[in-house]
Amino acid sequence: MEKETTQPADSPESKDGGGADPQGAQAGEAQTGEAQTGEAQTGEAQTDEGQTGEAQTGEAQELPIEERLKKAEEETQRYLDNWRRAEADLQNVKRRAEQDRTESARYAGASLIINILPIVDDFERAFQSLDSHVAGMTWFDGVRLIYRKLLALLESAGVQPIKTEGETFDPQFHEAVAHVEGEENKVISEVQRGYLLHERVLRPAMVVVGKGSGDEEKKETEGEPANG
Repeated sequence: MEKETTQPADSPESKDGGGADPQGAQAGEAQTGEAQTGEAQTGEAQTDEGQTGEAQTGEAQELPIEERLKKAEEETQRYLDNWRRAEADLQNVKRRAEQDRTESARYAGASLIINILPIVDDFERAFQSLDSHVAGMTWFDGVRLIYRKLLALLESAGVQPIKTEGETFDPQFHEAVAHVEGEENKVISEVQRGYLLHERVLRPAMVVVGKGSGDEEKKETEGEPANG
């Protein structure tokens, strides 16, 4: 007869050596559970945030029709105001450009006219220095006719002489070359004629200006109290 062989039971040491530690396994399972719980909480938080954002977006999209219409009208009005300002600026630029063109055309001949004025002065000085018997000669009538035609040409271009004698002295139109006794601040005589081209001064008139009479100055001096 064969003898039955009895295998010895595993000792506690062999169990410990051959299998996993029960306490370690429990600790690992606990950590895994905590990690899963954290992931679940994070997922829930992200889901909540996404739902909150979607809710806010939905609220913005679901504004009342009156409020959306009001915002659209405000935006339309803003665009309209900007367009009106741009249109006004454009019109101002066009108007200034047109004014500049008009002014340039109006005063285009100013430099040429200024060069002609000394010729007019020569004619006038010649007439003043001529003897009386020359004025009746035929050739002198021709010279005078040329002078008159020259003045007519200047007048047609918008040239006008500046008023002087008896006028109040105005530094915008007059240039004082001397002061004599006479009505104070009045033009006594004209030395050289001045001219305007439309409203612009081409050349100021050279004039003699009154400074008041000597009697008036004497009275003012006598009326002053004596010093001392």
